Amino acid sequence: MSDIKSGRLQRGERVIDLSIGTPNIPPAPHVIEALCTAAAEEKNYIYALSDQSELLEAVSSWYKKRYNVELDPKTEICSLLGSQEGLAHISLSIVDEGDIVLVPDPCYPVFADGPLLAGAKLHYMPQNKENGYVINLQDIPEHVARQAKLMLVSYPNNPTTAMAPDSFYADLIAFAKKYDIIVLHDNAYSELVFDGQDCGSFLAFPGAKEVGVEFNSLSKTYGLAGARIGFCMGNAEVVSRLRILKSNMDYGMFLPLQHAAIAAITGDQSGVETTRKAYERRRDVLCEGLNAIGWSMEKPSATMFVWAAIPGHYEKSEDFAMDLVAKAGVIVTPGSAFGPSGEGYVRMALVQDTEILKQAVDAVHDSGILIRSME
Repeated sequence: MSDIKSGRLQRGERVIDLSIGTPNIPPAPHVIEALCTAAAEEKNYIYALSDQSELLEAVSSWYKKRYNVELDPKTEICSLLGSQEGLAHISLSIVDEGDIVLVPDPCYPVFADGPLLAGAKLHYMPQNKENGYVINLQDIPEHVARQAKLMLVSYPNNPTTAMAPDSFYADLIAFAKKYDIIVLHDNAYSELVFDGQDCGSFLAFPGAKEVGVEFNSLSKTYGLAGARIGFCMGNAEVVSRLRILKSNMDYGMFLPLQHAAIAAITGDQSGVETTRKAYERRRDVLCEGLNAIGWSMEKPSATMFVWAAIPGHYEKSEDFAMDLVAKAGVIVTPGSAFGPSGEGYVRMALVQDTEILKQAVDAVHDSGILIRSME
């Protein structure tokens, strides 16, 4: 795909990249100011070594105010150099070689890659359209559940965009307690929820901190993707294990970034709603536009992605994605990249402004790639 993209660009042809979830909405001015002010102070260029108490207190207050979750800042919070880093490494602090880890299918790739780096064996938990793309815990074989060490879950979900009902979390906690499984819930998209809906935290459900932790990120919500700021919160033992591992792998988060994080989660929150509305407008433009030209899809209820079935005359998502960039200059991610159950779909990231998304719709229409599915 990269070769096709390069060829188009060399010929002066347009390329619209919707493949990677790279936010293009900047942080609020007060967050940038806090970062710049701290970066101008020479004392902030030492090794951080650990999280500032001010940062941990701020995260604790943020989770109490936003999610009604009580967190001990000394024992139940650990910073991450972005959620990706935490997801890649946490299995090293929990999993022994050969242990079973339960991962969604389809899933964000590092959900599987992190445990594989630790030598784990994966058991996929299908997220099927028939069940609203929510994991059916009853489908996990008894013998697998009894051997499992860790399970990764994430709603609102990347790539399927699904949200899980409250009943799922009650069942998840009961399941984890029954089989003594540690739960990792990724909550990176809790603020990108549309149509007046709301989303909370896994940790707000009774018993959640007894069985697991939650990851959250400032990348999408606060426009700090490149700054790499995330947090692991919840079960004190799991947080401690990850903190010890990280003490042997990095020297903590750059101090000016800690100041930026504090400003983001304690300051004016109006930018969060502005960001949510921007993604909702982008969703409407892309989905309504593509539906109008014959590519049928549902609007996502959350996240910064669209999960769409490929046109009926294609059998493989990779083939469709390759044709789409070659004929229309629009790059999407084939669903097969997210696991076996992703086949037959593509994921589109809402990372372009509405005018560019309108151009993408026009390019898909003009390419004729949908014509056979309309016959």
